[in-house]
Amino acid sequence: MRSYRAVLPALALLAACSPQGPSKAQSIPDLAQPTRRAPSDPMSMKASFAPVVKKAAPAIVNVASKRVVRQRVDPFWDFFMGGGGGATRDQVQGSLGSGAIVRADGVIITNHHNIENMSDITVQLADRREFPATVLLDDPRSDLAVLKIDTKGEKLPVIAIDDQEQLEVGDLVLAMGNPFGVGQTVTNGIVSALARTDVGAAEFGSYIQTDASINPGNSGGPLVDMDGDLIGINTFIISRSGSSSGVGFAIPAAVVKQVVNTALGGGHSVVRPWLGVKGQPVTGDIARSLGLPAPRGVVISDVYPGGSADRAGIREGDVILSIDGQAVNDEGGGAFAIGTHKIGDRVNVVIHRGGKEQTLSLRAEAAPQTPAKDERTLRGRNPFDGATVVNLSPAVAQELGVDPFAGRGVLVTKIGQGFALDAGLRPGDFIREVNGKAVGTTAELQSATSSGGSTWQVTIERNGQRITARLRT
Repeated sequence: MRSYRAVLPALALLAACSPQGPSKAQSIPDLAQPTRRAPSDPMSMKASFAPVVKKAAPAIVNVASKRVVRQRVDPFWDFFMGGGGGATRDQVQGSLGSGAIVRADGVIITNHHNIENMSDITVQLADRREFPATVLLDDPRSDLAVLKIDTKGEKLPVIAIDDQEQLEVGDLVLAMGNPFGVGQTVTNGIVSALARTDVGAAEFGSYIQTDASINPGNSGGPLVDMDGDLIGINTFIISRSGSSSGVGFAIPAAVVKQVVNTALGGGHSVVRPWLGVKGQPVTGDIARSLGLPAPRGVVISDVYPGGSADRAGIREGDVILSIDGQAVNDEGGGAFAIGTHKIGDRVNVVIHRGGKEQTLSLRAEAAPQTPAKDERTLRGRNPFDGATVVNLSPAVAQELGVDPFAGRGVLVTKIGQGFALDAGLRPGDFIREVNGKAVGTTAELQSATSSGGSTWQVTIERNGQRITARLRT
């Protein structure tokens, strides 16, 4: 768990179709809006959640994953056991979480962190039957993964994904999953807040906050509304103890549906639209200077040339107030608002410029892939031996979770065994010059290092600061 931010392993079952679960369904149905009513008398206060649980519970699953890691035996123990030194043994590492069945032929949604780097995944149904699972799609950016089990033609119960309900703070919700591995469990609470974008470890998210008890093992389980439909996937909590303190977060159904539909369509990765702007939240001082009645929106400091925002007419100094009707108050909110659309959609963006509001229309587009990634791992007698490098483009920046406005050039993504590790090169470094010659692409870098030699002058950029060093290889 990260500091006081506990990421919870969990299991749950999601359903992208009706309870009958037609096997050929390739999309998840939209659901009608319920009528909200507060309890009006003592009898209604005694009403039970049992009907909601009975509808959703059969589609909730446990997700257990493991991998075998070879580790070196303690030298002290190795000595007394008569080993020759350097002995190793296999150690099993595991993760337990939750998930939800979203299609009757065995398609399941869970969290990415439940199955990350795991090679053996087992799904246990509500009736305790177990099935091996394969990964259809893994999306670390949203912390979601889609699994598939072989049901041999049997139709399983499913839970519907309701991405159309207009949630409101105060709505009743249930959190379902397998906390602490004790078995299927239900807790209730309310929606505490919506569109939380300044929390969480995932790079793409606008979370539902709830006070329903969520504990380790709940991750991947559904957050359920009073119709028994999935409105989110429980993913992490904020807690000083590691257990629920009433501050839990769920990935909204809109993101869940996007990931599931991509997997059902045969995709192995989710391609999301990219706005192509950089900005900062509007503070009180900024609002007064721009003539805004209240501090809201994101003031744009940079626009990526040729991107969708640039072509739509968005400029530096504009304030983005909303995207497709969703209020935007930070960069994460803007990325989420555009990212849940399909490539090619027309999206309305409301901006504040020159003391007036106006609406611009832009086309949702994927992040540009130029220059080509051209990933290379460098070898040989040079300062970059063992380093993996790529050309930075907005698409690569989105993939790696780095700032696309950090500058074009050769980016270090991994450091393996070799001179680069000993020299202190780090992932995230830009390689700018070799022996006084500017380097702009991975091909140019490989060419610059192919001549060999024992003395090198290298200039890198780290966190915006240029560093030049002389190295001997």
